[in-house]
Amino acid sequence: MRLSRFAISERRRSPAAVISWQLAQTFWVGGLWLLHFVVLPALGKVGLAPLLVDDIASALRPLLVGFAAFCVVLQAMVLVQVTGLVRFVRDLRGQLLLTILLLAASFFVERVDGFESVYWPVFSYLAIACCGLMLVLQPLPGRED
Repeated sequence: MRLSRFAISERRRSPAAVISWQLAQTFWVGGLWLLHFVVLPALGKVGLAPLLVDDIASALRPLLVGFAAFCVVLQAMVLVQVTGLVRFVRDLRGQLLLTILLLAASFFVERVDGFESVYWPVFSYLAIACCGLMLVLQPLPGRED
């Protein structure tokens, strides 16, 4: 077995990393879209009172945004492992992950700081979901060749 002199500088392409990327992405992006566009409208169609649907939404949205932030941190670690830190910042996937983290932070800062806004939590939730959809359309880490 002959080693190349550039073997040290090559990044490892772990299939487990790609699988964890896909699994985390499926859970958080699918969960956000499913809650907003399937579960909440279905609860309204079933006949639940609109205030009850709003209470369910206000209870589940923070949980899903927190879960999305956790999964995004996991995906960021995978992307840094595969591409390196310098390329992570320049890569569109890395920029989307950082954007999602900032939106998730703003979602929670808005709730704690006392800045009462009806529209900001829904906006940041939908912006996170749209960034997640854009992330789904990007190639998997290590498979862009």
